[in-house]
Order: sequence, then structure tokens, then C-alpha cells
Amino acid sequence: MSKLVSKKYLLPFILITSLFFMWGFARAILDVLNKHFQEMLHISIGQSALIQATTYLGYFLMALPAGILITRLGYRKGVVTGLLLFALGALLFIPGESMMSFGMFLFALFIIGCGLVILETAANPYATELGEKETAASRLNLAQSFNGLGCILAPVIVGGFLFSTPESSVSVPYGIMGIAVLLAALIFSRVKLPEINHDEDDNASSNEKEGLGATIKALWSSNTFRFGVIALFFYEIAEISINSLFINYATADGWMDKTTASVVLSFGALGLFMLARIVGSWVMSKVASEKVLVICGLMTVIGALLVVLNIGWLSRAGVFMCYAFEAIMFPTIFAITIVGAQGHNVKIASSFLMMTPIGGAVGTLLMGQIADITSMSTAFIIPAIGYAFVLLYALSVALKKQK
Repeated sequence: MSKLVSKKYLLPFILITSLFFMWGFARAILDVLNKHFQEMLHISIGQSALIQATTYLGYFLMALPAGILITRLGYRKGVVTGLLLFALGALLFIPGESMMSFGMFLFALFIIGCGLVILETAANPYATELGEKETAASRLNLAQSFNGLGCILAPVIVGGFLFSTPESSVSVPYGIMGIAVLLAALIFSRVKLPEINHDEDDNASSNEKEGLGATIKALWSSNTFRFGVIALFFYEIAEISINSLFINYATADGWMDKTTASVVLSFGALGLFMLARIVGSWVMSKVASEKVLVICGLMTVIGALLVVLNIGWLSRAGVFMCYAFEAIMFPTIFAITIVGAQGHNVKIASSFLMMTPIGGAVGTLLMGQIADITSMSTAFIIPAIGYAFVLLYALSVALKKQK
């Protein structure tokens, strides 16, 4: 870690990395809620996709305000604000269950999404800046590995609880999570996170002092930034939609029951995802990140197409190929896209990048509709398209670096 993180930033890096675990846990619970709400509220796969759609709508609508908030208040106050919204949304599950209202649950998830996007808008760029620019992608992959740990634990803990009996209360895990997040907000309100100041950097953007409009114009005038945002959007289409409907895919043809599927999602798929992200962080400390991204893009396209073909164990192996080779995509695309932004531009650039999880809502809705009409295997054409765009992005970055 000493090679990736400056010694003076080691403690801030550890603290900020804890946030990656929190939102990984919160986002992974959504993958369990899909199946749980289908049975508890008697809704279709397509309708349950509103769980992701509503959460990531919160991401989309709150992302730019989050960037402005963090620019004005700083990283620490931004983190505390995000944690408070996260806790409020989680605690709203208590009245939601007493009302047995899908609409109330969706509202709570929207509030959680607003809180999470503030955390991600702050933590992702902050992690890239706690060391040398050359190791930004590797450092962010390391931090994101703890996001993977949260993703592993959530389905097995919450899924094991919710699927244990038909009467299991969804407000219990969310209530516990809400209290834990409030405690985290208290801790962050009392610690000091150093602000990263680029005012003395010769390469700092002159638009910092010219207002928000000039900053946004400067960012969107960059082909690298625009293409990176679009690539991240397509990645989210693939990654989130597969996570959301993994349990549906695993149970569709009797491959496994829902309880087993939640465990396999945790320790099999997401465990592989976390391990691949750790390995990817190490590989990219030795191999150019864009080259690694090209290989991973190709392998995920192959994996998704194997699922579409529905050819027995090869198709099931294809799902796990997607998890293994998509692992480094988000932090790598994020780091490549944001590395040229300086000062306040970093925070505003991060806010645009954090709008992209809305792609997961789009992907899940499309997969759900296709699955209702055809089959879960056929629905994997949606993530295949998402991965294909990431591959094109990776090839373009690699070719540009060679010139």
C-alpha cells in the first residue's frame, strides 16, 4: 500500500475506503430485494426492476448537486451529508413495511440513492488523489476491493435472513443498517480529512475561478471525458443488470433455489469479483491500465454471449466470466477519465461520472422486460451490448496512448 498511497495520506485513505464497503453492501442488497419483493408483493420481474431504477434515479438527479456540495463544503462535510441521507432512507423501510407499500419502499430507496451518490462522488476522486497520478487506477481498484467485500456479505447475510421464512421482515436489516450508518456519520463528523489543494499546480484548470458553467464547459469540451462518461454508463448497464437478476437467472430453470442462489451470488460471483479486483490492482501496477481493460472487455463480451446462447454449463460459466473480467472496469474507466481534471474540476467531473449508475436502471428494466417476454438467458443480450461498448472504449484509449 505504501507504493500506492502517500504516507501522509494513509489514515485518510483507510477511512475513506470504509465508505466503499458501505455503499457496496447497500447496493448489493438490491439484488436480494428483487426476488424478495416479487414474492412478498406479488410483482413481476419487470416491475421489480423499479427497485434499481428508483435507486439509480437518485444517483442521476443528485450527482451534480453532490459535486457542487462537495466543492463548497469539502470532502468531510460532503461525506457526513451523504451518510445522513443514507441512514434516513434505510430507516424509512420501517414505516414502509408497516404500510406494505411498494411506493414507500421505492421512495426510501430513492433517498438512499441520493445519499450513496454523495459518498461515491466524494470518495472515488479522493482515493485517486491520495498518491501519484501514475498509480491512480491501481489505487482506486484497491479501494474498490472493499466495495466488493460489502457486495459479498450483503446477499448472504440479508438474503439468508429474508429467504429463511416467508414472514421475514425487510425492515430489520435496513433498520440495523440505518443505525450503523448514523454511527459512521458521527465518526466522520469528528475526524479531519485533509482537502487536496491544486491551487499551486501549474496544470490546474483556469476555469476553477470562473464559476460552475465554465468548469462544466471545460470538462465537456474534452473528448476523453465525454467518451469516458458514456463508457461508464454502458458498463453500469451490464454490471448492475446482471447483479440485479442473478438470482432470477439461477432459479429460472431449477439450477438452484433462491437461498442457495443468494449464497452463490455472495461467495461465488461477488467473491470472484472482489478477488479479480485485487488481482487487477496488482496487475495494473505493472501493466498499462488501458491494455488490461481491452482484455477484460473482450472476455466479458464472450461471457455474456455464452449466456445468451443457453448452452448448459458453458452458459453458466459465462456468467462467472462476466464477474471476473468486469471487476476492474469501473475504477479503471473512472481513473482514466478523471485523471486530467484538476482542483474543483475533479469534484464536478466526479459528479458527472456518478450519474452513470442510471445505466443500471436502464439495463435492469430492459433485461426484466425481455425476460418476461422470452427468457432470462436471452435477456443477457443487454449486458453483452454494454460490455461491447466498454471494449470499444478500451481499444480507443489504447490506440490513443500508442500514438
